[in-house]
Amino acid sequence: MFQQNQTIKAWAEEDRPREKLMLKGKKQLTNSELIAILLNSGSRDQSAVDLAKDLLASSNNDLVEFSKKNLEDLCKFKGIGETKAITLLAAFELGRRRKESVAPTRIKIRASQDSFEFLKPFLQDLNVEEFYALFLNRANDVIKHVRLSSGGLTGTIVDNRILFKEAIDCLASSIVLAHNHPSGQLKASEQDIRLTKKIVEFGKLVEISVLDHLIITDYGYFSFSDEGVF
Repeated sequence: MFQQNQTIKAWAEEDRPREKLMLKGKKQLTNSELIAILLNSGSRDQSAVDLAKDLLASSNNDLVEFSKKNLEDLCKFKGIGETKAITLLAAFELGRRRKESVAPTRIKIRASQDSFEFLKPFLQDLNVEEFYALFLNRANDVIKHVRLSSGGLTGTIVDNRILFKEAIDCLASSIVLAHNHPSGQLKASEQDIRLTKKIVEFGKLVEISVLDHLIITDYGYFSFSDEGVF
């Protein structure tokens, strides 16, 4: 057992996070050890690994929840100043961008799961609601995706004129709608249902069909189409 205040330099070389990564590879490191490398150092009373463990414990060891912390949240921990907090925030953002970069720019939408897989990198790990649309051609290939609005904790507004102008400009034949629920609630609210039905009716006027509307959380999704909401 290591002492709480023992520095990492005093550990056996194979147990130090940086050396362990070089000797055994990055996959052999625990989450706390990876975070410790980003922190670079701990505090007077804790090693970087112990500090990383405390950071993770504050989010129930859930990396999704941990990645939602902001600068102020991180700086509340003893041993975390602005420099370390900014390093962690930069790592969070790189992780988010990596998820976005692997989403293909042109895929075929055959079912709600396809829409979810495409959109989840954009709509997970958020603290506010955002609204996206996928624009599809006649073969149900994704032409492009657009973030239409970003709102508060409990709602976001979509302007039908902007939505369908985007669809017409890219010659879309159909649309898939999606927004997130930061609360984690996988259920359509009355407001969600009214908004969706209004968009569906507007689409009929311009002959652009709305195929589905997804509610996305950090752990899954709800499909209006699958559930027969419209």
